[in-house]
Amino acid sequence: MAVVFEALVKNSKDGGWFIELKDTTDGRMVICKDLSEFEKQIQELGEDYGGRVDEVNWISDENLSPQNEQKLRVGMMEYHEKYKDQLDDKKEEEK
Repeated sequence: MAVVFEALVKNSKDGGWFIELKDTTDGRMVICKDLSEFEKQIQELGEDYGGRVDEVNWISDENLSPQNEQKLRVGMMEYHEKYKDQLDDKKEEEK
């Protein structure tokens, strides 16, 4: 069974953004106010599957502002840079 989560990005009332993170296996959903919280929640939800998350489907709400979409992209690039070595090591292990 593949472990798939959905990450729906929406505008928040204060002008920022948040992520509704949903476990598609059992329907659980948590709200993440930033990428740090998203990382924590992915790990916690993933523990139910032995830490294995096969895929995260990213979805932008149709009303997500271009500014918030850009902020999220920049944050994701910073996250990727921060964990680049770990991600590269994991890809090598999977080969």
